[in-house]
Amino acid sequence: MNNKRLLSLDILRGITVAGMIMVNNGWGESFEMLGHSEWNGMTPCDLVFPFFLFIMGISCYLSLVKSEFKPTAPVIRRVVKRTVLLFAIGLFINWFDNAIWGDVLCFDHLRIWAVMQRIALCYGIVSLYALFCNHRYTIHTVIVLLSVYAAILVLGNGYSQDASVNVLAQVDVNLFGSEHLYHKSAVDPEGLLGTISSVAHVLLGFYCGMLIRKRETVEQKVLAIFVVGTVCVIGGYLLSYGLPLNKRIWSPSYVLMTCGLASLLQAFLMYVIDIQQKSGWTKFFHVFGVNALALYVSSELLAILLGYLGFSASVYDAIHAVIPALKWASLTYAVYFVLLNFVIGFVLYRKKIYIKL
Repeated sequence: MNNKRLLSLDILRGITVAGMIMVNNGWGESFEMLGHSEWNGMTPCDLVFPFFLFIMGISCYLSLVKSEFKPTAPVIRRVVKRTVLLFAIGLFINWFDNAIWGDVLCFDHLRIWAVMQRIALCYGIVSLYALFCNHRYTIHTVIVLLSVYAAILVLGNGYSQDASVNVLAQVDVNLFGSEHLYHKSAVDPEGLLGTISSVAHVLLGFYCGMLIRKRETVEQKVLAIFVVGTVCVIGGYLLSYGLPLNKRIWSPSYVLMTCGLASLLQAFLMYVIDIQQKSGWTKFFHVFGVNALALYVSSELLAILLGYLGFSASVYDAIHAVIPALKWASLTYAVYFVLLNFVIGFVLYRKKIYIKL
């Protein structure tokens, strides 16, 4: 039963990572649903990263429960080491994107934050919470974190697109300097203060991991996760009237809505795979799921490299010559890039190589 349960989690992780790779690698003019919302609102593209953080929360619980959550020196070292490694990989991706174009000494304007850095901080903080805090108060902790962050947004003009008055932007600018931040929106979407709500996000996944572990039957597990998902979606919808959904600032309503949708999808997959025993369709996503972070990192580096070599432009031009519609050509290129990364993952999968970052 444990293996089947973990298979459904791997499949959700695989769906999410394949989605992350696809939405990050459209070429030219993409469909709106494959792009992030500019500010308030939410597109399907805005679901993939939060789904990954939610899954990471589940994985944190299922991983650390093996050590009975005892904060021994080896366990703490492992958590710290992985946190530093993930953060360093994120910095390396940002550096490589500059260095390949000749800007090797880009440290005075190297972006500090990005997806991997947020994953690193959330993983480290939630893992330490798991080792040192009473899990009984997980939901209480989530409520406190989201309440504090909501107060910061309301009192600090967190929804303003004017970076000069937005507290999220100002904290990042004053602590790290404008040159080290993302410049395509009013705030850095992976900035420091947004980590508060992101940690709450991962803790909701952690709570679901606890439910999955403690419920006796698969039916009970599915029901528990379904209830959490329903409550979160309703809560996120209601909260969005005062605090709109916003991926850029990782708003509290966005946390609840995306965690709720991820919970519902996880419950559905557990029902289909574990109860209905319908898993014949899962191999494609299983390939992505078992090497999720490794394939995400390789996709980022590969996209940078192929872009530099001009190969990406050549492939897109060939696609566009056959498919004149720009948005469909962009979608086709994105699917091609997902399949390219699937080939890399499939080689690892066949050789039973699982890279744990």
